[in-house]
Amino acid sequence: MSIVIEGANIIDGTGREPFQATVTIDNDRITSVGEGGGSNEDERIDASGLTLMPGLIDAHCHMTFDEPSSNDELFFHRREGLAAIIAAQNVKKLLNAGVTAFVDPDCIFDVGVDLRDAIEANVIPGPRMLCGGNALLTSVGGTAGRLIPDEGLRGYAKIVSSPEEIRTEVRRQIKIGVDWIKVHVTGLLPRQSIRGEIQAWSLDELKLVCDTAHELGIPVMGHCRNAESIRDAVLAGMDMLLHATFMDEPTLELVCEKKVPLVPTFTFQANLADYGEAVGADPGLQNVFRKEIEESAVQIRQAYEAGVPVLCGTESGFSITPYGDWHYRELEVFVRDMGFTPLEAITAATKACGEHAGFRGDTGSIEPGKLADLILVEGDPSKDVTLLGNPDNIKRVMVGGKSMPLDPLPPREPINGWRTSQYSSGILTKQRAKDI
Repeated sequence: MSIVIEGANIIDGTGREPFQATVTIDNDRITSVGEGGGSNEDERIDASGLTLMPGLIDAHCHMTFDEPSSNDELFFHRREGLAAIIAAQNVKKLLNAGVTAFVDPDCIFDVGVDLRDAIEANVIPGPRMLCGGNALLTSVGGTAGRLIPDEGLRGYAKIVSSPEEIRTEVRRQIKIGVDWIKVHVTGLLPRQSIRGEIQAWSLDELKLVCDTAHELGIPVMGHCRNAESIRDAVLAGMDMLLHATFMDEPTLELVCEKKVPLVPTFTFQANLADYGEAVGADPGLQNVFRKEIEESAVQIRQAYEAGVPVLCGTESGFSITPYGDWHYRELEVFVRDMGFTPLEAITAATKACGEHAGFRGDTGSIEPGKLADLILVEGDPSKDVTLLGNPDNIKRVMVGGKSMPLDPLPPREPINGWRTSQYSSGILTKQRAKDI
């Protein structure tokens, strides 16, 4: 199958200024970017007035969670079979938003592996996908406090304690086919929450995870939200860091030296800080997340200027970051809060993810030999990245040279027991009743 796309304004994902060229695709790959296509093409696309660019890559998207509003809902109100069916529908929303590839760091049950395999086998349409299994936690927990048990599995979390448990779980996940191992390096303790997240793993434990995974050829990513955790994750040999906020100067120097890719994932915080009142968010929590962006944006920008790869990820999959709506938002935050140019932000969401999020540089840019994961867009995102947030501007999405369906999903009806029942937003005391 040969396709020629002509007349488009091209943003190639490398940071180069937009230019005019004709792009030729044979089967699933780009074969030329130049003056004209061949004469034997199967399809010729007139893209005059549109922008052709690499599809967005979301390096942090929880595809199996289905937008919970609480950890309680996520941990106790999900069923494996239904989670898989719903994820197969939700993943289509990413295509509608111009996402042609994504990384799912951790999943409930083992649904992520099954979803990826179904997409790769053309059972369902979807973006290119890489996945982790269950996030590795110690009994200290992650961000869910006492909802995390001292052992076993809960939601996306597998609790491991001894070196033997760590080795066994890493090997189990690799056996079932994960692309990444994820470690929740930091967690929240109820009596110490004012300190923010604290490190929940020792350096030796982190090294054991990395050594075990690397021996079997699988990379490791870490959820890190303080300086000590970032330092030890880097020293342990992790291949990518999610969040990487609240660095101190020595940690920043180490990150710059080792060039470990960072995925700040500010979209969740930005949505809660900017729009939280629309969903009844606590103002104090809004300020906490606003502060995280403000305090960490400068350091991550410094890392970027020192040559550290900085990637776009949105944490889509929660009620604050529903699928299909916010995959462009990280680019907006990069421009607004970290001083990226629109072209730099686009590179962070395309070529940088293609090279450093596990795709081996096979996607993320418009260059000969790369996979033809492309989108045609109304307008010029090199001047305004928020154009990518309007689905009406996404005119065509191609994954491996195949045009993907962009049909909107029908509205969903309530599913019994799937959402947490919330029958009040406060305690109905007699005094509150009298005040009505």
